Amino acid sequence: MFEVTVDMDFSAAHNLRGYRGKCESLHGHNWKVRVAVESKKLDQVGMVVDFKIIKEYLRDILDLLDHKYLNQTSYFKKINPTSENIARLIYLKMKERLKKDSLTVGFVTVWETDNSFATYRE
Repeated sequence: MFEVTVDMDFSAAHNLRGYRGKCESLHGHNWKVRVAVESKKLDQVGMVVDFKIIKEYLRDILDLLDHKYLNQTSYFKKINPTSENIARLIYLKMKERLKKDSLTVGFVTVWETDNSFATYRE
């Protein structure tokens, strides 16, 4: 199995519903996102996929979140915008985009801070 990864970031605000503590108040983060794409074989050039394609797909997805108040986006109206749920959202959207390329998402990791992150994989 081959795996390639791309890192990008976005900035957004959120607050956690039902949470007792500082994170129940509106606050923001500069999230870092890592997406891993997997394939059992390489293309004719010897790549899983061109990095620019993964970057294009991921940028399109992150544009839905960047500089937004996440609680007001359609996906997070009822789901808490935790790092875990953000990772799952990005995973599902990336999975949808990669379907036509016959590629698989290995995992998505979302860093809320330099030392705190969550990963989602199926």
